[in-house]
Amino acid sequence: MKLNKNFTLLLLGHSFANMGDVLYIVSVISVIFNLTDSATVSSFVPFTITSSMFVSSMLTPLLVGKVNLKWLMAWSQIGKTILLVILGLMIVGITASNYYLIFLIIGLIAILDGCANPIRQTLIPYYVNPIDLIKANGIAETVTQIIQAVMWFVGSLFLIVLSPQQLIWLVGCLFVISSVLLSLLETVSHTSSEQKGKLEQLKEGWKTLLITPVLKRIALIDTLETIAGTVWIAAILYVFVNDALHVDEKWWGFINGAFFLGLIIGSIFCIKYSSFVEKNLGTFIFVGSFTCFLVTIFFSLNSNPLMALCLSLFMGLFGQIKYIPQQTVIQTSVTKEELSTVYTSLSAIGTGMFGAGSLAMGILADLFGVRSVFILSGIMIALASTIVYKYKQLFVRKLFQK
Repeated sequence: MKLNKNFTLLLLGHSFANMGDVLYIVSVISVIFNLTDSATVSSFVPFTITSSMFVSSMLTPLLVGKVNLKWLMAWSQIGKTILLVILGLMIVGITASNYYLIFLIIGLIAILDGCANPIRQTLIPYYVNPIDLIKANGIAETVTQIIQAVMWFVGSLFLIVLSPQQLIWLVGCLFVISSVLLSLLETVSHTSSEQKGKLEQLKEGWKTLLITPVLKRIALIDTLETIAGTVWIAAILYVFVNDALHVDEKWWGFINGAFFLGLIIGSIFCIKYSSFVEKNLGTFIFVGSFTCFLVTIFFSLNSNPLMALCLSLFMGLFGQIKYIPQQTVIQTSVTKEELSTVYTSLSAIGTGMFGAGSLAMGILADLFGVRSVFILSGIMIALASTIVYKYKQLFVRKLFQK
């Protein structure tokens, strides 16, 4: 696959934004924890971000018909940069009595993020040849996961040598670079839905999900797997390491790292064998889903930390082998004009279910033990893989898009 200018700009712009996002979250959590000395208050940072992104995903369709997709993404990043500058200026005056102002800013930034993320996935088919979609999705995922894995580690090191405010100024520089790169993207032609009423625009993506057989199944699969996937969040995994594996905190970091390594290996596999994956999309989606079910069940019953490390790596690997072909199916299942509203609807499902699932799994882990939620997660993934197997013939790349 020859990387064209627009895909490269999109990838670089998103990468700089992604690096900045991780560093700014690290700095914000550090500030809030130092002010409140409360892990509970700190945990509201990801909750605020997820909730705001859910609201944004629901409302983004109102903008899709009025603002060109390229500029919608670029201006959302520019808006994030402005908000970050405001955060950097006000953070020196933040005290334990007014730290809630930080949550207001991160909520607004997350709203803009919730708008940008579905648009980024929508733009890939505009800038990439249909035959290169598997490779393009694989490259995008590989870069994203490497950045996630590296920047969480680097962010904690930065806090040793930089103050949170200095770290925010560094993020501001990354956001400026991202904004410039995204502004250089070629404008894409997108059919306007401005003539439709606001309610119709909001319902557009949901209607497309319901009337497109493969998307209807993907929405159901995403619902099950998103809730199931909440057992792998840091808080529940931390409890599992302590209560089920009976090892110290360093294994928590190792298991998290193994998961990210698995994601990267899965992405590289899809890039290297893109032609083979392309011809067997449904099979790879099923194998990935079914293997994740087996891995989760084995993980729930396991007490050996080394085995947990291997299982976590397999979870990331096969999860990615399922995810990338699934993105290609989504991107070619409807016209390019419908993609943005489809992705905002799927994003709303993902963020909404993740927020609710995280809370529910946390409560269940307290009530019935941490192993029980991994078993429940495995059962939900088994249901998802059953749906994939039953409708495997639907998971193909359509040929009607240019």
